[in-house]
Amino acid sequence: MKFLFLTMLTLGVSMAAEGGGLMGAGIGAGLVVIGAGLGIGLLAFAAANATARQPEAATVIRATVNLPLFLLEGVAIIALVVCILAVVI
Repeated sequence: MKFLFLTMLTLGVSMAAEGGGLMGAGIGAGLVVIGAGLGIGLLAFAAANATARQPEAATVIRATVNLPLFLLEGVAIIALVVCILAVVI
């Protein structure tokens, strides 16, 4: 999954840098959002399963899930900014 996300990011940024312009940035941004959405969905799915198995550990599970969730959202935002900057610059 991580490889797929990085591949999508690299493909979009390289298309934008090679003169694909708006098309490359649009594809790159779309793929980044799809990859981030899949990652966040898998995190939420795993957290829901863990909470269902051990309801008494819900606060620990929630705290454990927050850091990777925030990091994944940060990577997605940075990738979107890179795609936009590839068009502007």
